[in-house]
Amino acid sequence: MSCKNCTKLLTVLTLFVVLLLHKASPVSAQWKVINLETKANFRAVHAPKSRVCWIGGSGGTVLRTQDGGNVWDIMNVHGADSLDFRDIHAFDESTAIAMSAGMAQEGKAKIYRTENGGDSWQLVYQTTQAGVFLDGLDFWDKTQGICFGDPVDGRFFVLLTDDGGRSWQELPMAQRPAALDQEAAFAASGTSLIAVGKSQAFIVTGGGQKARVLRSEDRGRSWQASETPLPAGPTSGLFGVRFWSKKRGIAVGGNYQETADAAPNVLLTKDGGVSWKLSGATSPAGLKEAVGLYHSEFFNYGGDRRSTANHRYALVAVGPSGSGFSTDFGKTWTTISKEPFHAVSFAGPDGFAVGGKGLVATFTKIPKKRKKFTR
Repeated sequence: MSCKNCTKLLTVLTLFVVLLLHKASPVSAQWKVINLETKANFRAVHAPKSRVCWIGGSGGTVLRTQDGGNVWDIMNVHGADSLDFRDIHAFDESTAIAMSAGMAQEGKAKIYRTENGGDSWQLVYQTTQAGVFLDGLDFWDKTQGICFGDPVDGRFFVLLTDDGGRSWQELPMAQRPAALDQEAAFAASGTSLIAVGKSQAFIVTGGGQKARVLRSEDRGRSWQASETPLPAGPTSGLFGVRFWSKKRGIAVGGNYQETADAAPNVLLTKDGGVSWKLSGATSPAGLKEAVGLYHSEFFNYGGDRRSTANHRYALVAVGPSGSGFSTDFGKTWTTISKEPFHAVSFAGPDGFAVGGKGLVATFTKIPKKRKKFTR
């Protein structure tokens, strides 16, 4: 055989192998990392609708995109240079609410609101009460919202609003959920508290001997607690929670000092958060701080976005060890990437994830062949 024919044959064989490997490899979900002119650490992200996303971070930094992540506004909230925004909730491209985490006696417990796309921000809540440390906030609709913090005098700190976050009222002490010894919450992703449907709320905890889920059926005015089988301790427990219907949800966690530990890190519920069962660990293994819900189309569910029964969906979990997705209600997982994201948010198919040192990414695709979604 001539050298020319050998070269031709080698080229054909190489192409065949490449095509074979491509065909054998599953089409996976992907992130597209965006290079931005900021090194702020981000743990707060919210996509209120298609192509719109708000991000909160250290140094009073807030980001906003209105075109799916192609162009970003980078802003610093006036007077908030020393604050770390650990949660953010947006209603649209103009109105958003940012919450800072930190000790209240050091001036770190504050909530800001903008109605003009971040051109100006109004300080709508602050406290210097000793022990207050805000962990997260969320809204059922454009008027009714909730914010919570670590326990003060043995009970979790709870704020409520009925005017879209323009003002906040402390829940009376007797109505606040009681905390166990050393129990607290992790202000790691803005999802240790979520509002679901028209009146449900869930808080996930750690820090003590048991990881628990606190739930409310009346917009945070009364609470019940459920113990879970997930291990907990001073640096471990539950970090994030997400529901895709009124009854079915997922909670994730781990240990922030052992972020690659392969210990169990997923809980599932089928009864509205009353009981929780351990499921398979995520891939990659390790601490997971938040879960987003991807779906190819969406509809309005009590002010939030929820998957329909006839469209593709996936749960996307993120944490310092990387991110993964699941298409069977969190039972099995496939690795997406190793980027150390802290928080994630989806509006239908539009997904955004954030992490330290200016890490921001958009979700690019999900496998096409998925199991039917059943709520």
